[in-house]
Amino acid sequence: MTSLTLALVMHATLAGPVDNYAVAYKQMKEEGKPLVVLVGAPWCPACQQMSQGTIPQAKKQGMFQNVAYAYVNSDNDPELANRLLSGRAIPQLIMFHNSPEGWKRQQLIGAQSTSSLQSFVNRGVESTAAAAAKTIMASQPVEETQPK
Repeated sequence: MTSLTLALVMHATLAGPVDNYAVAYKQMKEEGKPLVVLVGAPWCPACQQMSQGTIPQAKKQGMFQNVAYAYVNSDNDPELANRLLSGRAIPQLIMFHNSPEGWKRQQLIGAQSTSSLQSFVNRGVESTAAAAAKTIMASQPVEETQPK
């Protein structure tokens, strides 16, 4: 019976969206995607609004296709939550993304609408694309131009 339960949990984990911080962090590093992390708690009404309303709606609309996403429960993992949070207010939506100037951290505090989440995610995705383009351009050999 235990192996059946474990198999069902593993199947649900693999079939569902990735919300695990370690997995999302690895995806960010390997694929160069921005990392979006929601830090919240089950007792927080605004956190529940984000984790049960705004985030699922955003996923349904495809907003997270180009980002790695994780949810961190501040009660279950206080050490990680404290490292991620700026201040103590929750929920905090935090994004780490590459930019032409290097890695940046941005955040939104409090419950957010899907439209504000869309703008937030788009900024990170666009910044990461600009950083990738800059890297590609820097790696291209410069052709010598000779007057004719």
